[in-house]
Amino acid sequence: MMYKISKLILAVLMILVGFYQPSKAQRSEYNFNPDWKVRVGDPKGAEAMDFEDKGWKEVTLPYAWNEDQAFKVEIYDLNTGIAWYRKDFVLPERSENKKVFLEFEGIRQGGEFYLNGRHIGRHENGAIAVGFDISDLIKPYPQTNVVAVRVDNDWDYRKVSTNSKFQWSDRNFNVNYGGIPKNVSLHITDKLYQTLPLYSNLGTKGVYVYAQDIDIEDKSALINAEAQVRNEYADSKTFQYKVAIEDMEGKVIKEFEGYKTTLSPGQTAIVKASSQLKDLNFWSWGYGYLYDVYTTLLVNGEPVDEVKTRTGFRKTAFKDGMIYLNDRVIQVKGYAQRTSNEWPGVGMSVPAWISDFSNKMMVDGNANLVRWMHITPWKQDVESCDRVGLIQAMPAGDAEGDVQGERWEHRKHLMRDAIIYNRNNPSILFYECGNDNISEPHMSEMKAICDTYDPNGGRAIGSREMLESEVAEYGGEMLYINKSADQPMWATEYSRDEGLRKYWDEYTPPYHKEGEGPLYKGNDASAYNHNQDAHAIEDVIRWYDYYRERPGTGKRVSSGGVNIIFSDTQTHFRGAENYRRSGETDPMRTPKDGYFAHQVMWDGWVDSENPGTHLIGHWNYEKGVQKDIYVVSNGQEVELFINGKSQGKGKQDYRFLFIFKDIRWEPGTIKAVSYDEDGQKVSEDQIQTAGEPYGLKLTKWIHPEGMKADGHDLALVQIEVVDEEGNRCPTALNMIDFSLKGPAEWRGGIAQGPEDNYVLSKSLPVEGGVNRVFVRSTEEAGEIKLKAKAKGLKNTSIEWETKSFEVKNGLAKKLPGEGLPSNLERGPTPEGPSYKVSRIAVAVENAKAGANQDDVSQSYDDNEETSWSNEDLLSNGWIHYELEREAEISEIAMKLNGWRTRSYPIEISIDGKVVFSERTKRNLGYYTIEFPPTKGKNVLVKLIGANIDEDAFGIIEITGKKEPAGDEKGAEGSLNIVEIEFYEDAE
Repeated sequence: MMYKISKLILAVLMILVGFYQPSKAQRSEYNFNPDWKVRVGDPKGAEAMDFEDKGWKEVTLPYAWNEDQAFKVEIYDLNTGIAWYRKDFVLPERSENKKVFLEFEGIRQGGEFYLNGRHIGRHENGAIAVGFDISDLIKPYPQTNVVAVRVDNDWDYRKVSTNSKFQWSDRNFNVNYGGIPKNVSLHITDKLYQTLPLYSNLGTKGVYVYAQDIDIEDKSALINAEAQVRNEYADSKTFQYKVAIEDMEGKVIKEFEGYKTTLSPGQTAIVKASSQLKDLNFWSWGYGYLYDVYTTLLVNGEPVDEVKTRTGFRKTAFKDGMIYLNDRVIQVKGYAQRTSNEWPGVGMSVPAWISDFSNKMMVDGNANLVRWMHITPWKQDVESCDRVGLIQAMPAGDAEGDVQGERWEHRKHLMRDAIIYNRNNPSILFYECGNDNISEPHMSEMKAICDTYDPNGGRAIGSREMLESEVAEYGGEMLYINKSADQPMWATEYSRDEGLRKYWDEYTPPYHKEGEGPLYKGNDASAYNHNQDAHAIEDVIRWYDYYRERPGTGKRVSSGGVNIIFSDTQTHFRGAENYRRSGETDPMRTPKDGYFAHQVMWDGWVDSENPGTHLIGHWNYEKGVQKDIYVVSNGQEVELFINGKSQGKGKQDYRFLFIFKDIRWEPGTIKAVSYDEDGQKVSEDQIQTAGEPYGLKLTKWIHPEGMKADGHDLALVQIEVVDEEGNRCPTALNMIDFSLKGPAEWRGGIAQGPEDNYVLSKSLPVEGGVNRVFVRSTEEAGEIKLKAKAKGLKNTSIEWETKSFEVKNGLAKKLPGEGLPSNLERGPTPEGPSYKVSRIAVAVENAKAGANQDDVSQSYDDNEETSWSNEDLLSNGWIHYELEREAEISEIAMKLNGWRTRSYPIEISIDGKVVFSERTKRNLGYYTIEFPPTKGKNVLVKLIGANIDEDAFGIIEITGKKEPAGDEKGAEGSLNIVEIEFYEDAE
């Protein structure tokens, strides 16, 4: 009796405080990752229930059968072939006469699926999730069921029905981690149920939650919840559709209902409910505020099905060449990251908290967007970005280039399925249709898919390039700077340079000479063999091009760009190692100097908002070293101090880089102090000389709730060589020997050295005094002890325990990402503008040219696919521009054809006064000419000599060919203007 009273009191209290009580609806989702077995090979009859799988490797998914090769070999050498996965399981009690579904988040590449010896389906795109309805084949409790999957990860896998290849199964960028490298779930529902968002195979769309009439200032919106409902009973069913929205504190902030609906046997329909909500917290950059939306079906007042959808609400707009998030302009600052997001020794198959660790590092480094490259990301990374507050650009699947026929149909189907699967994830702001330009009809087809399946998601759909598309809602080239006054343009990748974290500079062991390394396909590859200092400097130089054309600098602006890549990756490479080292962190996410350089440059939605300073390098040189010191700062001036003595103020270049020439090293402290325009100190950074190496230090990161003994969880452990005071020794390269005791599996790390990069080795060196390794849990809980020792140094160890993980009959209730916290550190979207207007565009009224008069307007038409050119005669190489009004012009920006390779000798005069007469500098898009403000209305631009063609950047494609930059052909007397803009200073 007391127990019943206590339950009643608890229920009343929960109602009073507004906490949501999940209904008693008989719907369950189970973690289906435990208790799998795998065998590489193709044994006959492995789909059969009674097949003898004793001796097969026991694993917990997600698990790629070739994970041992992650970063150990070149991407081209990854093992491929057939692997079988099998699992025994028993359904829970009281699950008879229910619907049962399997959800695989993805396999690589094609798979045949079996249940209890019966073929249940095939899935072949190697990218998106797939679902199977196994209700009619499943054996009820307490009988055992066997699921078996035959997976083929052949690079050249072809679709069985058409013999066509999938374009995105590419040896250059799509790392081939074979088998089942993503999560698997089992769903049990009533026969009247809300479908799953698994269009692949099931053809169902699930729940769709979206906001309309969003008022940021009022913190209100109209929230809509749609659900696709199916009745698989033999008779008609009438139900009430109910919605409850719960905030992150677990409080129900709104409950509302839709209309009663009756479905005939076998009928499927969309039901909907809407309600106005106030006091909303809007999802934003670095503010992963999420709500749980519960949609429930009630029959005769009793719940029979309930779905929880975790989502967030935000307002977007894509106009005037800019991107708006919650009514505030944001310039894209981020990374083009491989969709595999891989790590040494484990590939892509990491626990969800590791995904958060990696993705939050981007946010902590002031990146606001990740563009997943070529292939749609797996659900774990999508949900991780929701939590950490990182905007996503989600591709479907492609390589590079438009395609036709069956392969284009592949791309359309994948885009459809990916949109349906991920449309409730607020962090996705962009759908990418291709890693290259696609035709306008193809763009229209993709736009129609978006409009059909996500008409209210507040997302832009586009593709790389699309510079003059009337359909695409955003665009932008890779490597180059594009501007627009209409659809936003942002660079889909820039700064391909590579550099190993091990190499600080030429003055630090192992004394790697900047740029030294083998040729890449016969071409100089010095840009792909940087030291850390040169790589970080290149990052500053490359970002400056986008910063200069940011919102606030005129009517036509650049919406930013993404640096390729965030972390070193096991994909195609141009440098000395057998993997790509373009990352701002190494593969274990240990930062390079470039990470901190971006952290300073990117601190702000558009303009810099928080002062920051970073000293590039370390301060542990040998006696007699004299070198240039580089500082990255968003201040106006930087002063350098060594042991308290000023070395003067640095020369500013590319806005954020400050250079101090020929600084002589002496032990002690080096400090950089940044000042604002009023001379006030705003930030500083300092480095202290470390003492002699003394000992080792271990630091671990584990799941916030503790390491789980599930056979899959990981501990990330950092090893440092430190001096007697605990300071990291930045030049240490000591070999570390590890030993591991307890219920754990060694997965190791990575370092430069032998052909296998020390992957899986229990002995590997630190680089720059630090390295990181992985330790994986087993299914046994207990104490783990990791010891580290190095010759001549004080040894160390670290201990921790794993927590038991409950699995019953192959099913676990704890889902992979469940319970992980959201990152709210940046707070809600700030009020007020994100940029200050620094210059004002003065429009052209009319123009007259020395040749091709009909085309002259193409030099100022906001279309970078058109241009004006003369007839290759020096005498015709001029345009006279009449501005809309008299103005004090102080800057002229031009995009000239062949911008990267061609230098034009040009003279510019304003109302007859010459303001510029010299050669233009080669660039990656726009060349800006600055001069004292000069009043006038008429501007003459004319060619005064022969062009000079020479590549200033040496950008090399995968093929070994140089990347083109506009039309590089032309006579020596050619003037070719893509766009020209005239500016006066803002008052």
